Amino acid sequence: MSKRSYMFNNAFKGKRVFITGHTGFKGSWLAAWLVQLGADVTGYSLDVPTNPSHFVAMDLASHIRDERGDIRDRDRMVKVMSEVNPDIVFHLAAQALVRRSYEDPVTTFESNMIGTLNVLEGIRKCPQVAAAVLITSDKCYRNDEQVFGYRETDHLGGHDPYSASKGCAEIIAHSYFKSFFGDGPACATVRAGNVIGGGDWALDRIVPDCARAWAEGRAVEIRSPKATRPWQLVLEPLSGYLLLCARLLDPRGCPFPLAGEAFNFGPAADVHATVEEVVKALAYHWPGFKSNMDPNGTRGMKECTLLKLCCDKALAALDWKATLTFEETIRYTAEWYHRFYRGEGTATSILDFTLGQINAYTNAAELRGQVWVH
Repeated sequence: MSKRSYMFNNAFKGKRVFITGHTGFKGSWLAAWLVQLGADVTGYSLDVPTNPSHFVAMDLASHIRDERGDIRDRDRMVKVMSEVNPDIVFHLAAQALVRRSYEDPVTTFESNMIGTLNVLEGIRKCPQVAAAVLITSDKCYRNDEQVFGYRETDHLGGHDPYSASKGCAEIIAHSYFKSFFGDGPACATVRAGNVIGGGDWALDRIVPDCARAWAEGRAVEIRSPKATRPWQLVLEPLSGYLLLCARLLDPRGCPFPLAGEAFNFGPAADVHATVEEVVKALAYHWPGFKSNMDPNGTRGMKECTLLKLCCDKALAALDWKATLTFEETIRYTAEWYHRFYRGEGTATSILDFTLGQINAYTNAAELRGQVWVH
């Protein structure tokens, strides 16, 4: 796997990085990028959550230390983290689906609250940890259907168990920051949502639903076509997480405090679209396939119609902003799935294609003056 370690001020080259949830969609992209950046990566996850799987398709287990365990099992998780003795921790492991949170609220709360608590305990017991980034969700905010973006100081909470569990995780993290980590390690939480890209096969997500159905020649059922979201390619928030972590390690020159803070990462304010618009944009790359849309929206489950983030804090504190347009985001996503479903996907070629998209995204970011490339 080729190295491109100069990005993010070489912050990850030679560092031991511990990732929870590395077998998931975002976690597998983050792990692949960190290996490319020269990091020594250990992943900790209960299992591979989907079949197919981005993690398996790349054979990422051959390039990192792949540990299995439940983040609700504190003794096991702390033991593995202590053995690794990481410099950096990224916490992504979670029950991440709203619909599943209605079906199994107990597991959702236990995974997202107690799991976060256990990771924080692991960090507290590992003196080598210098920085940690804990990923929650844009749904940690109490959604009042406001037309302007939610700021990091807005009310936390949610009506559904998933959203409420993420709000609770934020409160737990903040307590640990203030109670135990005043003198280090430098930790922060991050919030992003509606992340799309190749390799996501989770249920009840619009892009995987389309990719699965259209690859099999079926129409896809769309539950809430008028719901509006700030769609972003998976690499966009990951670049923010990596930049934040690099600055937590070396905050010199940062105009605002970073440790103990929360940050939103999302696309530009004008980059948002309805579910219907996303499906039509994807269908442009998959001609000949249709979608059946429910004009009344989701039945039996409340789903917010509008959810946007204000990312001014990330811009002011980190000089971070998103790189891609909506059209580019859709194109990257469709091209990855086309590559996979054409049957050309050996593990080596899928890994190379994934890294190729990271390189293409990095090149676009460099051309558009993003600070983390230099």
